[in-house]
Amino acid sequence: MNVLLDFELPASLEAREPPEARGRARDGVRLLVGRRADGQVSHHGFGDLPDLLSPGDLLVVNTSATLPAAVRLDRIAVHFSTPLPGGDDRTWLVELRRRAGKGSEPYRGGSPGEWIPMPGGATLTLAARHTGRLWRARLSTDVVPYLRRHGVPIRYGYVRRDWPTAAYQTVFASDRSTGGAEMPSAGRPFTPELVTRLVSRGVLVTPVTLHTGVASPEAHEPPYPERYEVPEATAALVGHVRDRGGRVIAVGTTVVRALETAFDGERVRASRGWTEHVVTPEHGVHTVDGLLTGLHEPRSSHLMMLSAIAGSDLLSDVYAAALAEGYLWHEFGDLNLLLP
Repeated sequence: MNVLLDFELPASLEAREPPEARGRARDGVRLLVGRRADGQVSHHGFGDLPDLLSPGDLLVVNTSATLPAAVRLDRIAVHFSTPLPGGDDRTWLVELRRRAGKGSEPYRGGSPGEWIPMPGGATLTLAARHTGRLWRARLSTDVVPYLRRHGVPIRYGYVRRDWPTAAYQTVFASDRSTGGAEMPSAGRPFTPELVTRLVSRGVLVTPVTLHTGVASPEAHEPPYPERYEVPEATAALVGHVRDRGGRVIAVGTTVVRALETAFDGERVRASRGWTEHVVTPEHGVHTVDGLLTGLHEPRSSHLMMLSAIAGSDLLSDVYAAALAEGYLWHEFGDLNLLLP
């Protein structure tokens, strides 16, 4: 099976609410493990993670907070994605979506110079199309404080009702004065108690930040420029662990993207700014040995990264097992750990 193209995702395998609404704890999701060394695929609970890692392994986590980045009007919703490099606090990329039932779909309307009345007396002016679905637009007030007053978390049709912003925050989220449009969902199942168990076992944890823009569930587009930071301490620790033969495990595809952006051909270096880096099997992965991630949709660009880390054969086996055993997809679903 070519996982990039050929598998069908049944609607029954879409996680429609957080595990807490299904009577489970945050860390009560399932964990599907694939090991490249022997091609083995095994089934676990997420709470088994400390036993699956070794002392001296390093988990790199994304500390981005999740913004309530959707503002709903009568007929459309505005999804605020990211500010622009060198821009100000009012000019962002936005996606316009037509409200449809309990979800939304891409809205192809709009014209340059059009202004849209927003809740709270604000206005949004469309400047120019940035891509086929994204507009460069200017809000009449600073975006992040406005979203905290009038926004709700972005959700798509498979999530049947609204959940509070707290349901989209990970235990690692730090600076709430900014954030990303989408949750770094690989970190969602972690709890303070599980992190304590990991640290007690000798597993190291270190942060990066990458603020994600809006996803493209219909178009499966590759990511566009997003803000990131790899701190000096994280860069040094990644180098130290790898020099000593330990394993660096990224918690989420956003972490891989940040670390690969900070790789100078020899080592990870402290850096910050905007990244357009896309990980592919042809380019390869140079900074991590494994990846903890959710289950991704068919034709998603993320599957190129997973193939670069796991290899196409193991990835095909992992996704075949996930489908056969009823694992749940999307941000509230189950997790997949790819080990070397």
